[in-house]
Amino acid sequence: MSNPPPLFTLDTYQIEESIGYLLARSRAMLVKSSDESLMQYGITHAQGAIILMLSTGKYSTAADLARETYTDAASTKRMIDRLVARKLIEREPCAQDRRLMKLHLTADGVELSKLVPQAYCGVLNKHFSEFSAEEIGFLKSMLRRLLASNSPS
Repeated sequence: MSNPPPLFTLDTYQIEESIGYLLARSRAMLVKSSDESLMQYGITHAQGAIILMLSTGKYSTAADLARETYTDAASTKRMIDRLVARKLIEREPCAQDRRLMKLHLTADGVELSKLVPQAYCGVLNKHFSEFSAEEIGFLKSMLRRLLASNSPS
């Protein structure tokens, strides 16, 4: 069985048509719009993402957040420090391992976690207004497939 030819080659590569470039530009546009929308709450897109992630209960440590957001540990720590200073999240030593700090939302953080999805939905509705529900579903399925292709087996 022969290998299929590569989908991407140097002789046809153009940065403006690169999938990586288009994904990065699209993400940057959505982050900028999210930052503008969340400004009313005094938080950034990255801070809103941490608040939402903590609200799910799936993430509870700085390492969890850094790993999931592909952010370095120092940047994640600084962001957590800012959210702690704003009294939106708290650190608590883990009962099983006192060296580990568990993170959880404060009452104000919980209230904010209910508002952040509204801001994100507004941004998505604005930027995807020219797409059909079917197109959005297809895009999401392709992105999930891309992410799954990079998952450890």
